[in-house]
Amino acid sequence: MARSKELDLIEVSPNAKPPVCKIGNFGKYNYEKQKKEKEQKKSKTSSQLKEIRFHPNTDTHDMEFKCRHLIEFLMQGHKVKATIIFIGRMMVHQDIGRKLMDEILEKLTQFGKIEQPPKMEGRFMTAMLIPDKKKIDDYNKTLGKQKAEIEK
Repeated sequence: MARSKELDLIEVSPNAKPPVCKIGNFGKYNYEKQKKEKEQKKSKTSSQLKEIRFHPNTDTHDMEFKCRHLIEFLMQGHKVKATIIFIGRMMVHQDIGRKLMDEILEKLTQFGKIEQPPKMEGRFMTAMLIPDKKKIDDYNKTLGKQKAEIEK
C-alpha cells in the first residue's frame, strides 16, 4: 500500500504486539519527532540548589536583603538552603541562631514549602525549602491585581 502511494512504511511502536506502523513521509515524521524532543527539553526546567549563609548576629537589613534573594530563587523554581554559621563562641548562643532561622522561614514559607526543617550539623544550622507553585501563582495574581489598580 505504501509503495502504491509512493510513501514510506514507518514503524511507530516496534515492541507492541502486533507492531504498529503507519504510512507517511519518513523525512517529515523524523522532523516532527525531533521537534517534539526539542520542545520537551526546552520545557524541562533544571532546578538547582541555591544556598545563602547567615550568622547569628546578622543585622535585620542584611537578613531582609538575603531573604529577598532567596525569594527570587524560589520564584525561579530553585530549591533553597538557608544556613546559619556558628563561629567560635557563637556556638554557646544557638538560641539566637534559632530565632533568626525562624524569622527567615516565616518570610520564605509564603513562597515555598519546608522540605527539611532546621537542624544542627556541626557548626551549621540548615533548613531547605522547595518552591510551592500554588503559593507563587497566588502571589503573582494578587500582585497583578495591585498593579492594575495602580494603573487605574
